[in-house]
Amino acid sequence: MDYKKSKAPSSTVSRDMSKMWKETGNVYETVMIIAKRANQISAEMKHDLDKKLSEFSAINDRDNLEEVFENREQIEVSRYYEKLPKVTLIATKEYEEGEIFWKHPVKKEIAEDI
Repeated sequence: MDYKKSKAPSSTVSRDMSKMWKETGNVYETVMIIAKRANQISAEMKHDLDKKLSEFSAINDRDNLEEVFENREQIEVSRYYEKLPKVTLIATKEYEEGEIFWKHPVKKEIAEDI
């Protein structure tokens, strides 16, 4: 799922945990799945932001270091990323909608042994 098109809330929402862990059978496993997906989204966002901001740093390197140069486009990019929902909220929304795929290799090995 594209984090830019996410319909995740931008503020904290109370959730019924008993519904969330039914699929995994374990609250902690559910939290770990959401946490790992949040890390993936965070890395993707950081990569995109760094790529966009590197364009501005190339322009600023040519200027004198003593001058303070404010670029309106750079400020707009920063504000856009600040307004996005937190990565944990995006990952939780994806989990609730069934958009996250995961597998548990240890459980698979146990099932094959039986």
